[in-house]
Amino acid sequence: MYQLAIFDLDGTLLDTLADLRQGLNYALSTQGFAPRTLPEVRAFVGNGIRKLIERAVPAGTDEAQIEAVFEAFNPYYAVHCADFTTPYPGISELLRQLQADGVVSAVVSNKPDYAVKTLSAQYFPGLLAASAGAKDGVRKKPCPDAVFEVVRQLGAEALRAVYIGDSEVDVATARNAGLPCISVSWGFRDRDVLVNAGAETICDSMDALYRALREG
Repeated sequence: MYQLAIFDLDGTLLDTLADLRQGLNYALSTQGFAPRTLPEVRAFVGNGIRKLIERAVPAGTDEAQIEAVFEAFNPYYAVHCADFTTPYPGISELLRQLQADGVVSAVVSNKPDYAVKTLSAQYFPGLLAASAGAKDGVRKKPCPDAVFEVVRQLGAEALRAVYIGDSEVDVATARNAGLPCISVSWGFRDRDVLVNAGAETICDSMDALYRALREG
């Protein structure tokens, strides 16, 4: 059984899409830009908030306006990041079972670190040993920097670790960190995207994910 399970957050542990859309559309509105739909936001997420905004603004938007949208997003999202966000059904029970089995669980996300800390504490109190979100000086996924940071923070270099996520970014992150990857199909990417990214293990349910973790 794996000893350290490092999870992505958005689309893996939590359905955050509605709050991301709300925050994005508020920020876009400050510059007079049209709102984006839920399917559009679903396609845009995965590489951090800055990249989400760059994909959402109209083509040809200048850098100053992109920066203004980014600056409007963060204070709004800090207050509203949990308005509609919910854990995926069964995920809290899975984390509790892993804890009972002696598995250490952690989170590495491209979401802003303030939101990762807030949501982890609110939805999974006592279940995550460490969490790391996007912050200055640490390259975002698929670079492995934040994964290595969490492993060092936990003193877990000797533990048998695995990375779990819902996107092609997560598959690449695991590969770059030298870790096996378990992909989940209930998140923000369709199954064919995961397959095309090289995903070898794709779980369609919490039971399947638990079995994959036990077999690792």
